[in-house]
Amino acid sequence: MAPLSTSVPFELLDRYGQSSSGCPFSPSGLVSDRSFCETLYREALAELASAPDDDLALYVHVPFCHVRCLYCACDTTITHSEEKVDGYLDALEREFGRVAELIGQGRRVVQLHVGGGTPNHLNEPQLARLMEIVEHHFTLAPDACTSIECNPRRASAGQLDLLYGLGFKRVSFGVQDLNTDVQRAIGRLQSLGMVRDVYHTARDTGFENISFDLIYGLPFQTAEGFRTTLDQVIDLAPDRISCFSYNHDPVRRPHQHAIDAAMLPSAEQKLALFRQAVEAFTKAGYRWVGLDLFVREGDELAVAQRAGQLHRTAIGYTPLPASRVLAFGPSGVGELGDVLVQNESDLRAWRGRLDAGQLPVAAGRRLGERERRRRDALVSLMCNMRLPAASAAALKEDQDRLLCDGDGGLVEVSQDGIRVTPEGRYLLHGLCVERGGSSGWGSTQWRSILVQ
Repeated sequence: MAPLSTSVPFELLDRYGQSSSGCPFSPSGLVSDRSFCETLYREALAELASAPDDDLALYVHVPFCHVRCLYCACDTTITHSEEKVDGYLDALEREFGRVAELIGQGRRVVQLHVGGGTPNHLNEPQLARLMEIVEHHFTLAPDACTSIECNPRRASAGQLDLLYGLGFKRVSFGVQDLNTDVQRAIGRLQSLGMVRDVYHTARDTGFENISFDLIYGLPFQTAEGFRTTLDQVIDLAPDRISCFSYNHDPVRRPHQHAIDAAMLPSAEQKLALFRQAVEAFTKAGYRWVGLDLFVREGDELAVAQRAGQLHRTAIGYTPLPASRVLAFGPSGVGELGDVLVQNESDLRAWRGRLDAGQLPVAAGRRLGERERRRRDALVSLMCNMRLPAASAAALKEDQDRLLCDGDGGLVEVSQDGIRVTPEGRYLLHGLCVERGGSSGWGSTQWRSILVQ
């Protein structure tokens, strides 16, 4: 791996320093005509039905939390009603059944990710039912990558034991920051002792991969305080660590008005915090993958990146060749070849579409051949930090921008292809976003979501 830069040109921040969203994929450039989108999705599912041996990946969105964290950018509903969650599971079962009917029952799944929201907001019978729904309609491969996101404040020893028994091999915990002042400012108090106990309980339970999510750019974060959090996380030694950028957007997310914008780090301070994380984690033996994911050198993602074979789907980074991703639940994003679709984000609207006998897609788009090649080239560049000349031809329309980026020291363009420089890695999100619109992938499509 190329040496990491210790000097990032701050004058490029205005152009490339956009914040990423803190939640999974919200594709841009999609058509919002619901009738058109359902027809498009049915066509894509019919194509999938004609390829019964193709492996699948599943994303299930659980849209519930017990309380709203002030930094949150996810589609979620605050509820303490078990009946409301049961109603969601009823609708989810209908969605699974409808899709399985169109593509064939029992299709092989090599990756399952359950995200939210807070998936472990569900009680034990509800968690068991969720997995029963999945396994009734699909067949999980013996070596399938099965992962779930968890709030450590709700993760008991009994719940973790149940999740492991249900077949989850990987778990991700939302840690965010371990500084008490930061936690108070974002409405998420959780002590180091509690996080440590949950982590060791998960390790003792048998989970093969444990991940932490951190966020930089939060109110009251300082270099000294964030360094303490980084040291505490490194001491626990999770297998993977994501370090996401906080995006303050109270217009779209009114609950963020509760965060004092005056206490947020500046763009320069944010970049310094992220550089601090990169240096701390790489010195501790982690490899920087993609935008903001850090994994052990022996991790399958690190091995794939070194070989130039790391891939990215609508779920996240994967060493597997591009899979067909089916999404279930409100706001879920599916990716079926050249077709991108997104479900209704509103829980009531999503259920209403299912109650009416429809597929609950709210937006979608089929990429043209040139767009698809361009998207694949950009994803490869983001994953592997380089692009051979043959693949770089798909970015011909970006030539002027790439040459400008080369002048700024962010990429190197040569007869051999394109390579992201050490300086460019820190601004990779901005590099990709600026070119992402016409390919149908918006800014959040480039953030690193754990393939837990």
